[in-house]
Amino acid sequence: MKNLILRGISLSAALLSSATCAYAGDARFSVFEYNGTRQESAIAKPAADQYINPILSGYYPDPSITRVGDDYYLVNSSFAHYPGLPVFHSKDLVNWTQIANAINRPSQLNFDNLGTSRGVFAPDISHHDGTFYIVNTCVDCGGNFVITATDPKGPWSEPVWFEFEGIDPSIFWDKDGKAYMVNNGAPNEPPRYDGHRAIWVQEFDPKTLKMVGPRTQIVNGGVDITQKPSWIEGPHLINKDGYYYLTAAEGGTGDQHSQVVFRAPAITGPFVPFEGNPILSQRTLDPARTNPVTSAGHAKLVQTQNGDWWATFLATRPYGPDLYNIGRETFLLPVKWDNGWPMILEGGKRIPFTAAKPNLPVGPKPAVPMNGDFAYKDEFDTLSPAWVGIRTPRTAFYNLDKGDLVLKAQTEAIGDKKGAPSFLGRRQQHHIATVTTAVTYMPEKDGDRAGLIATQSDDAYLFFGLTQMAGQTVIALNIRQSASDPVAGKRLIMAQIPHKAKSPVYLKITANGGTFDLAYALKKGEWVTIRKGLDATFLSTRKAGGFVGTLIGPYNEAAK
Repeated sequence: MKNLILRGISLSAALLSSATCAYAGDARFSVFEYNGTRQESAIAKPAADQYINPILSGYYPDPSITRVGDDYYLVNSSFAHYPGLPVFHSKDLVNWTQIANAINRPSQLNFDNLGTSRGVFAPDISHHDGTFYIVNTCVDCGGNFVITATDPKGPWSEPVWFEFEGIDPSIFWDKDGKAYMVNNGAPNEPPRYDGHRAIWVQEFDPKTLKMVGPRTQIVNGGVDITQKPSWIEGPHLINKDGYYYLTAAEGGTGDQHSQVVFRAPAITGPFVPFEGNPILSQRTLDPARTNPVTSAGHAKLVQTQNGDWWATFLATRPYGPDLYNIGRETFLLPVKWDNGWPMILEGGKRIPFTAAKPNLPVGPKPAVPMNGDFAYKDEFDTLSPAWVGIRTPRTAFYNLDKGDLVLKAQTEAIGDKKGAPSFLGRRQQHHIATVTTAVTYMPEKDGDRAGLIATQSDDAYLFFGLTQMAGQTVIALNIRQSASDPVAGKRLIMAQIPHKAKSPVYLKITANGGTFDLAYALKKGEWVTIRKGLDATFLSTRKAGGFVGTLIGPYNEAAK
């Protein structure tokens, strides 16, 4: 018999269950399969010397990148999902493997009572003198902080908190050995308009992990404050050819998103904007174009060991007018320097789905690809770091037993917006995707339910699985839509089929842009469609709100 394995979501030893058998009300999931195809796959076939954009498919926004020798490390926002702040490694900027979650202990951050789009925003990763640093903002849960590690795989330290306000801090390591913190903050005047923000810089002492000296505003509003630029954020500094360059996102996270650049002779300015701004955006393109990439921005530049410059940034791939269920993704493009200014992509050009690979030795391919068309099968021998839940768990709600993922029944339910429900999910990484699982479960009372959840937020999710209604076990399909829809907060029963068997029930969700097909089987492969063409646009960011993407995975809820 296999030994019990407890991995993936790190809990303190006192919280971990030592049992090797399922309890009453437990749900056992024996497999989780995913198969995804890019919606642009037919028109974007890479040549041998090309890579595919995005480099991280699905909900991996706000990428921050750093190089240490010939190794590259990248971290993304994860909001109130736990474990949080996924850390990736690459040798070639194209093939990425997740090596850690920097937030993986309940003692580090408390996401209790947070909506899924609060929590950790826009992390920045850097390295200096043998130590890795991630600076970040925990929105509604403490403010700005830094964590450190000598190995990017962890362990990462407990947070050290700062007192300065604002979001999106990043560390700049100057050539003279000094370090500076740059971030988005309130302007040093009454705000002139909604979204009026500023960029500030202050010296940072890496030995004490404290801020020192005065805090200086270096950009007010954005490129041209008379045009009321909104939400200047995600700032990063570099020192090149006698200038300090400040790059930042401007225009908000929607389709007006962009990346802009300024430069100055000194760290405190005066910073002058580039006349050719923005250096990256898709906002001037025809909104009716086929296979669009939109909302591009929040870039960070990195120089390779060969001297070339590249930028990672976020963008989206809608399947309809501003409709995307899979969230904001990580893209990669080369940076060209001309007359002392960087350019990621000239105005009017489309972000390419394929492009020439960086001039770097080919790195190892990950066990599960992060881009292109791919599939994987998880049989729960171990738990990948890609599995995440919602909010910080305070008790153990899962274990791995005999090749099954066992979820304990909890009264904490998805949508309660308090603690951590009994849910583990993987990112939906393609608009065209199929997810299947096998669940063994018998509800004990009305309202008990277990199966698959596809969730974009606490108020926008789909449940497909087994439940008890009026004393009878049924295979049910329910949805809950967000406050932007007329049925806000209601669980809509879309289908229900009586069920008496105790053997595994196979569940399948097939996504195609804004629709879902749902099927079940009592014998493997003998699929019965329970609903075809279900409108799944309620799982889009536009309708659900927030900043995340759809997660799909096993769930178990005990009725209150």
